[in-house]
Amino acid sequence: MELGLVGLGKMGGNMRERIRRAGHTVIGYDRNPDVADVHSLEELVGKLKGPRVVWVMVPAGAATQSTIDELASLLSPGDVVVDGGNSRWTDDEKHAAELGVKEIGFVDCGVSGGVWGLENGYALMYGGSQENVAKVQPIFDALKPEGDFGSVHAGKVGAGHFAKMVHNGIEYAMMQAYAEGWELLEKVDSVTDVREVFRSWQEGTVIRSWLLDLAVNALDDDEHLDKLRGFAADSGEGRWTVEAAIDNAVPLPAITASLFARFASRQDDSPQMKMIAALRNQFGGHAVESKTEN
Repeated sequence: MELGLVGLGKMGGNMRERIRRAGHTVIGYDRNPDVADVHSLEELVGKLKGPRVVWVMVPAGAATQSTIDELASLLSPGDVVVDGGNSRWTDDEKHAAELGVKEIGFVDCGVSGGVWGLENGYALMYGGSQENVAKVQPIFDALKPEGDFGSVHAGKVGAGHFAKMVHNGIEYAMMQAYAEGWELLEKVDSVTDVREVFRSWQEGTVIRSWLLDLAVNALDDDEHLDKLRGFAADSGEGRWTVEAAIDNAVPLPAITASLFARFASRQDDSPQMKMIAALRNQFGGHAVESKTEN
């Protein structure tokens, strides 16, 4: 099938390649002309045959809103817009309503996989009507990992981004636990090879995971993480998870504490946050701050 893809950054560019490898046609637009296939959203829409599917992969907030506004003026009844960025779930109903006035469908899709998704596939959580999801299904099938798992129709509009938000909240807490354990191991004199302790956990233990594998990768690159500053940003989804927990009276002490730990990292150089920063760089290519940066 044909797909229009808006936003060809770290995630979007690799997604375009994976979809093409599956035999589909992808026409990509990005503000960077060096990576774009077309020079405008209007040109992108004009090159697609109806009913069109356009996947938006741009930063949440104003960039997503302006893109959907422009697409609403260019697309036709029966077309579908997919928001695959990290939008807040509360924005999805607004976008669906805006497009619905013009009989344009809307699907929200949480995407996980980072810089490894091109080869490993992307975990997908999507929300919307069965009719609209069906129009996008060949693309979901191309992006997901091989096998029976890795994608889910989570529910109605907003469910995909809500599920991805909770996923990222859990990710915050898991990274924090690895980071705290790493700092404690580094602190004591009796443990002389912390990196190999982490490596030993990769097989046969209940805490083995892909995040643990990435932690070992990071320690192989920089055994004591001496090159990193203990500073970790938050993408917004951790905050939204905590806010949703408050709204629904659901206690999330571990996730909340991990979010607050990131805030603390901005006040001084936290050893734990070196590991958090290293893990975020390993799985998502997120920027890190070196010791020499101020």
